[in-house]
Amino acid sequence: MEDTPPSTDFYASVVPQDDFAIFADGETYTAFPDDWWVGTSDIVGSTRAVAEGRYKTVNMVGAAVISAQMNAHGGADFPFIFGGDGAGFAVPAAWKDRAEHALAAVRIWAREEFDLGLRVGLVRVSDIRAAGLDITVARFQAAKGVDYAMFSGGGLSWAEERMKTSAHGLPEAPKGTKPDLTGLSCRWSHMPSQHGSILSVVIAPRVGVTTPEFARLARSAIELARGLARAGHPAQQAGPGVDWPPAGAALEAHAQRGNGSLGTARRKALFESFVAWILIKTGLKIGGFDARKYRRVVGQNADFRKFEDGLKMTLDCDGVTEKRLRALLEKAKADGIIRFGLHAQSEAMMTCIVPSILRDDHIHFIDGAAGGYTVAAQAIKTEEVR
Repeated sequence: MEDTPPSTDFYASVVPQDDFAIFADGETYTAFPDDWWVGTSDIVGSTRAVAEGRYKTVNMVGAAVISAQMNAHGGADFPFIFGGDGAGFAVPAAWKDRAEHALAAVRIWAREEFDLGLRVGLVRVSDIRAAGLDITVARFQAAKGVDYAMFSGGGLSWAEERMKTSAHGLPEAPKGTKPDLTGLSCRWSHMPSQHGSILSVVIAPRVGVTTPEFARLARSAIELARGLARAGHPAQQAGPGVDWPPAGAALEAHAQRGNGSLGTARRKALFESFVAWILIKTGLKIGGFDARKYRRVVGQNADFRKFEDGLKMTLDCDGVTEKRLRALLEKAKADGIIRFGLHAQSEAMMTCIVPSILRDDHIHFIDGAAGGYTVAAQAIKTEEVR
């Protein structure tokens, strides 16, 4: 009989898989240990913020939750998922206090820097199971050295809903508390659709639908996406767009200034992005840094599709495929299998966590640039309250 790995080593024992379609199947996932903690977050009034044109800020705050956790735990691996206007993650019991402090710090930072309310919560895996649900995880290897967590079982969604009722809320951090957001950046320009529109897709199984039923539907949707150029990846083969000055310089300054001057942080972000822009344009290399290679790796590493108790994708989609996908989802909805939302926009955008530009394990989150997952998910929420 094989020894059971210690709880803190659990995630390292989950083997990454590189075929995205297999994550539609429940057999691919591994159950979390009972003593792990699940963290959740979402922005209060994100739909309104999107309508006001602040979706880049919304994405930045959502990614900040992950960045703060990464830095709080010293860069050790743990499962996380980016949802556009929030994020979810799980950590072993030994990390719980650090996770709580980092969540509370991001909440006060979002309020003081951007006047955005951020809900945050932590709940034990054993409490999720006591409620009759489960939470399981798998790892999708998007590129060499980079993988993203996929979640199944319904437990993460349950934890998010409980958070919204303050059932698993956290104490307030003192005013002026700053999270460590080292590596969080927002320098790439928006990525215009090359084939029609950037389509944000959110698909969730209805309550009571079996895993095989949902898996068949999810695989059909993924197969349609595979027929798109680069399976619908919004970034071009050479990587995302790059302009100067970057639209996200001010947002990055808010993330990186700590207790220093916002102006100083912004000038630093502008200078560093200008150097990178020159290197990409000219192909020059400095100190072993190849900016054009880095740009290609950014695109390869990017997270543009995921399973989070359902399927989410951001696709560069042509009109014919969009029509076929919509017909597939409408039929599955009529058959009582799913709830879904689609939102088309002209561009995608990217938010990044880059511990070092000299390594290839940086991570990048793609979303639609005009509402993305938040607007797509609103169709599901509207249906739920009918």
